[in-house]
This record gives sequence, structure tokens and C-alpha cells, in this order.
Amino acid sequence: MASTRDIRRRIKSVKNTRQITRAMELVAASKMKKAQQAALAGRPYAELMARMLAALADRVEEAHHPFLVKREVRTRGIILVTSDKGLAGPLNANLFKLVTDIKTPAKYVVIGRKGAQFIARTRRDLLADFTVSDRVPFSEVRTVAEYMVKQYLAGVVDTVEILWPRFRNTLVQVPTLLPLLPLSSVKEVIADLRSDAGESAAANTGLSSQMIFEPEPGQVLDALLPLYINREIYQQVLDARASEHSARMVAMKTAKDNASKLLDDLTLEYNKARQAAITQEILEIAAAQFTA
Repeated sequence: MASTRDIRRRIKSVKNTRQITRAMELVAASKMKKAQQAALAGRPYAELMARMLAALADRVEEAHHPFLVKREVRTRGIILVTSDKGLAGPLNANLFKLVTDIKTPAKYVVIGRKGAQFIARTRRDLLADFTVSDRVPFSEVRTVAEYMVKQYLAGVVDTVEILWPRFRNTLVQVPTLLPLLPLSSVKEVIADLRSDAGESAAANTGLSSQMIFEPEPGQVLDALLPLYINREIYQQVLDARASEHSARMVAMKTAKDNASKLLDDLTLEYNKARQAAITQEILEIAAAQFTA
């Protein structure tokens, strides 16, 4: 059995660890709430975009827009969204497992330090890596989206896809690979936006027939579809941030609970060791008196 001094030292160390993980849990919970609020704040914008695209769907020739033209896929373009820091449980590992399952030629644009390290370590083709601050400003995400669209239009990649941890709830984050370009039709865009914006977008789409576009609808569509791509990537980065903070909060809570359980076990072991030492001392005193 370990000495009482060693057990006291371990108890102190576990208490410090529990205090740190508790603080990290509270910080992650606060950041998670803010990230969820930011993601929900984009829904009215998505609703209005769905209505405008619905109004444009029957007024333009879709096949002429470069975002809607099918091409032979030789190299895929994938935006990988990970965290900058660790201590988020299996969040990044699940994303990396999905990356290793991709066997077709692909080039990667990475948001997050962990993803950049993984792509470099596994010797995959990295086009660029970006760092987005924790508050996820739209200007920073737009830089990533515009860079990826530029690579797509230049023919460097033949698709634009985004891989990120989709936020389901605090306990569940699902690694998801979503194709963005090319789009099969404007109607597909509308269906996707309605799924994000909710039923109110579908209810208000009937008003789209009353919309008057100036200039002509084709020019409006040329301006609107890039905004859709920017908005989709921005929304998924917000989603990834909510997933990151949720996973970190759960991981820190689990670590805190494990520390508390270990502390109880160590306290019990310390009490047993102290009781054994006291009993041994009593026996030694009694034996000395008896021999005397």
C-alpha cells in the first residue's frame, strides 16, 4: 500500500485537475451557447434567399451559369473544417477518419490548425489553410469561400465540397460531407435553404411571384448564387464551432467527473492507509508494554 504522503500528493494533483477541467467546461458551455445563437441568427437571411431563388427559378436559363454546369470530376475540392485546439474528444478524429475513406484524387482547403496538421502529416494535397477566429466573422469565412470558388472556376478542382462536424445536439456531432458545386438546379438550392430556414420559408414562397427584379433575372442570379455559396460555407463553419464547443464541454465534464470519482477512491485509500498506520502504532505500543 502506498504511503499516506504519496496519497496526499495524488489527491492534491487530482483536485487541481478537477478544478481546471471544471473551468474549461464552463468556458466551453458559454462559447457553445453563443455559437448556437449565431447559427440561428442566419435563418432569416436564408429564408429571404430561398424566396428570391424561388422567384428566379422559372425566369432564367440555368444551364448557362458556371455553378450549374456539370463537368467531369477529375479532382475533388474539399473544405475541411476542424478545430484549432484539442481537448474536444473524438471530434477531429471522426473527421479525419472520413478523410482517410476518400480514395479519389482531392485537393484540400483547411480551416483549423488540427486539420492542417493532419493533411500535412498524411501527405495529402493541401491548397491552402486558413485560421478563423472564435467569433467566426463573415469576412474571414468569405475569404475562404472566394478562394475555393476561384479554384473551381479556374479548373483546379472540379467540385466544391465541405466536410465539417454537423451539430445535432450537445452530445452528438456527426461528421458530414456536403457537395456545394456544381449545383444540379436552382430548385435543389431552394430545397436545401428551406430545410435550414424552416417551414416559414415554404409558407412565404407564394409571395415570390410578386417580386420584380431589376436588372433582369439572369444578372440577379449571377449575383445571388455566389452569395448562396458564401452563406452555406459560413453556416457550416458556425455549425462546426458549435460542435467544437459542445464536444469540448462534454469532454471536460467527463474528465471532471472521472477526477471526482478518482478523488473519492483516493480519499478512501488514504483513510485506510492512515487507519492501518494508527493501528500498527497501537499494536507496537501494546507489544512494548507487554514485553516490559
